[in-house]
Amino acid sequence: MEYRQLGRSGLRVSVLTMGTMTFGGEGKFGYLGHTGVDDARRQIDLCLDVGINLIDTADVYSAGRSEEVLGEALEKRRNRVLVATKARFAMGDGPNDAGLSRYHLIAACEASLRRLRMDHIDLYQVHQWDGQTPLEETLEALDTLVRSGKVRYIGCSNYSAWHLMKALGVSGQMGYQRFVSQQIHYTLQAREAEYELVPLSLDQGLGILVWSPLGGGLLTGKYHRNQMQPEGRRLAGWGEPPVRDENKLYDIVDVLDGIAKSRSVTVSEVALSWLLHRPAVTSVLIGARTEEQLKINLKAINLVLNDEERRKLDGVSTPPLLYPYWHQAAAAPERLSAADLSLLTPYMKDQG
Repeated sequence: MEYRQLGRSGLRVSVLTMGTMTFGGEGKFGYLGHTGVDDARRQIDLCLDVGINLIDTADVYSAGRSEEVLGEALEKRRNRVLVATKARFAMGDGPNDAGLSRYHLIAACEASLRRLRMDHIDLYQVHQWDGQTPLEETLEALDTLVRSGKVRYIGCSNYSAWHLMKALGVSGQMGYQRFVSQQIHYTLQAREAEYELVPLSLDQGLGILVWSPLGGGLLTGKYHRNQMQPEGRRLAGWGEPPVRDENKLYDIVDVLDGIAKSRSVTVSEVALSWLLHRPAVTSVLIGARTEEQLKINLKAINLVLNDEERRKLDGVSTPPLLYPYWHQAAAAPERLSAADLSLLTPYMKDQG
């Protein structure tokens, strides 16, 4: 297992992170799986055996049940792993049971600690932007949680680039704890993060944790053009991520499938390997409905794509260059930073 530094922190995390959205199976999360404590223990054993040292959950997953299952399954093994969780979404019907207010964040953290049966959270992440709570209040609350010993590091998830830069600016100005990472959606099918979130991470020294790296099952090899779709979360009403260009999706799947067959591996392994070697990516979250799916995903750490394979995957999935980036690539190529070039280099090559 390879370990990478998480942003500017001193924390080293495995390149694969265990995701636990399938734990519990309550409410809408039942579409994803119904992993109970015994199965969770076995899945954790598999992950620990290959060297995974980070497990990710959230309070909203199955209305807290995911954290409860994880806490019970980790009994007597807490010191072997880092645990990350998140807060922001509604955990009750009250007016203060959601958001990133000081009130809700501190209460949510304490509730997560009880469900997890732990005295601290290694990485506490705000799960989504809250445009109605001042950033100063949110960041001061997170700073308080770190200084109290209840949290070791803080991160964010699903922020836009301007949200994240504003937060980093407030942290610097006020002397508050700084986000060390962002958790984002990023796949061959959805490369929007490359416009700003990836360059921002490179420039500001943030780690990237990738959620749903197989596109909600789209990049597992189950879905093919002009074929009846198998049972799964996409047919059960789970709409993440959106598919805006179905033909392009299947073009990507065709290339993945061709590489997988030539290497005698699965489509999932190829898709995960591509992500693991993208700029700024620290770790990729893998979860599974079944133990067999988890075993397949774990194999991705052993697959290294060659230059020709990566060129094919890049070519079929590269998004169009938006403004002002196409103008920068054409008019200012001699004054670009490494962060700029993480996006623009392929397009500049195309222009000769």
